[in-house]
Amino acid sequence: MNRYLSTSVLFVLALFAGAACRQQIARAVKPSKPPEQQTETRALPGNSSPNLKLVIDGAIEQIGKTTSYDPSYQKIEYPNGDVPMETGVCSDVIVRAFRKAGIDLQKDVHDDMKANFSAYPTRWGLKGTDPNIDHRRVPNLQTYFTRKGKSLATDGGSETFLPGDIVTWDLQLGGTEHVGMVVDVWYKPTQRYLIVHNIGNGTRMEDVLFAWKITGHYRYF
Repeated sequence: MNRYLSTSVLFVLALFAGAACRQQIARAVKPSKPPEQQTETRALPGNSSPNLKLVIDGAIEQIGKTTSYDPSYQKIEYPNGDVPMETGVCSDVIVRAFRKAGIDLQKDVHDDMKANFSAYPTRWGLKGTDPNIDHRRVPNLQTYFTRKGKSLATDGGSETFLPGDIVTWDLQLGGTEHVGMVVDVWYKPTQRYLIVHNIGNGTRMEDVLFAWKITGHYRYF
């Protein structure tokens, strides 16, 4: 390789590296929710449970507070245990939101698993319950909500997914599951409600209802 070619290659690599850095920076500063002019908060039905609004607000309140994602196993208190608010996983968004309405999914899932252990997934090779992690696993939340009669169809249009609904997806990354909550913020460009979730960059509000394959749809209230 002559000197001129070597210099050219280094120049191209430098440009590529610079572009990659700019892309990473762009991703890092991506807004945690759409601009206000593109959204509107819609009123819930008058006959809604007061807990519905509490849970929705509990999910939205996490935006800007939970700014990272950490899937590592953590020993936490029981009941009402939690990892530090600034971090967590997708299921923690749901657990924290429900606690705003006085519902502790850590305890509820643990109690149901303890009484009905064989009804829950066994993919992790567990021989018993673990209140540190059971409620933080999406398949366990799916099983719990289904057992409580909260499951709805997954193949409807956006109009069938209402504020407060819990949605699970298959990210098609080696069987990786994800969960988020539909909130009462209407997104004008696509004419549907937004999702609050944490998929790796902290809790965010985004238009991702149909971004992945929907595997579960639950309405608790």
